[in-house]
Amino acid sequence: MNKRFVLRNVKHVTEEKVDIVIEDGKIAEVTKPGSANGQKVFDYSGAYVSSGWIDLHVHAFPEFDPYGDKIDEIGVKQGVTTIVDAGSCGADRIADLVASREQSKTNLFAFLNISRIGLKRVDELSNLEWIDKKKAAEAANRYKEVVVGLKARISKSVVRESGIEPLRIARELSSETSLPLMVHIGSAPPSIEDVIPLLEKGDVVTHYLNGKSNNLFDENGEPLQVLLDAIDRGVHLDVGHGTASFSFKIAEAAKRHQIGLDTISTDIYRGNRLNGPVYSMANVLSKFLYLGYSLEEVIAAVTTHAANWLKKPELGRIKVGDPANLTLFAVQDGPVTLTDSEGEQRVAERRIETKGVVVHDELIEC
Repeated sequence: MNKRFVLRNVKHVTEEKVDIVIEDGKIAEVTKPGSANGQKVFDYSGAYVSSGWIDLHVHAFPEFDPYGDKIDEIGVKQGVTTIVDAGSCGADRIADLVASREQSKTNLFAFLNISRIGLKRVDELSNLEWIDKKKAAEAANRYKEVVVGLKARISKSVVRESGIEPLRIARELSSETSLPLMVHIGSAPPSIEDVIPLLEKGDVVTHYLNGKSNNLFDENGEPLQVLLDAIDRGVHLDVGHGTASFSFKIAEAAKRHQIGLDTISTDIYRGNRLNGPVYSMANVLSKFLYLGYSLEEVIAAVTTHAANWLKKPELGRIKVGDPANLTLFAVQDGPVTLTDSEGEQRVAERRIETKGVVVHDELIEC
């Protein structure tokens, strides 16, 4: 049956107002506001529309604790149409993650943890025997429609006595599979000066705005040379807010030095969704509005920039003929208290609130 509905009087981040017609799951028409007709008309006067938000760093495998959550809880219910699981599963469990996406409304891709056990333990790279390159390569190939890269968490609590060696193995596996790396940075050792030079063009460094002592800025807020060199090489910077990896002070230093924004992601899972400091993608985006980025810059960091990194530009645009992946949201005035991962609070005068998504031929209100 032909299914056609209209989003009426929505506006792009440029403030241009339009009607968008969705028919059989695709964008059929983008036309003058108030002019389109369909079987159902949903008036969203005053709301913004963008291509569906993409969260490049989540944890969507609920069996693992503490880093796990249900796909749609951190996807469409957040106004996010596409999520990328950031290494919850290695070769042992990636099949289960792939199977779970079939039961979900949210689009899901994944980084494959180089440790076959994934986040079954939170020190998954402390034993090099848990890194099975052959199994990882086989899994990446078997699920290549889902696996977009490899994940290595390179911080003290994860690698323990293994040091930098897991990252060297990850680099070899990246070369063998032609898949980019997402590398989590945190407490030393290994030193950040040893980690970042191993990243290449197209690799992702996540948690780049963390406030730990092993971060990418010096005590005066100046960017380290390894960060500037990485940017020059084309390394992709991803926020990965999380419970312990976003600092207002570091983010302000990055803004002063005009570093970023590549992608804004949440590193969301059950604990920091329910108890903070993440709560939602909208909450994280509101922090970047507070920091002084324009609405266009903030939304680009969860649409076009993320889609381009995924090499799926159709996910980051609103174009007739493309599948309809859309996010509806508003920008509300009024004071709101925002909290970073250090417990530091700031009061913002504007906040982003999600209204709904269109995905898989369905309008889902948030």
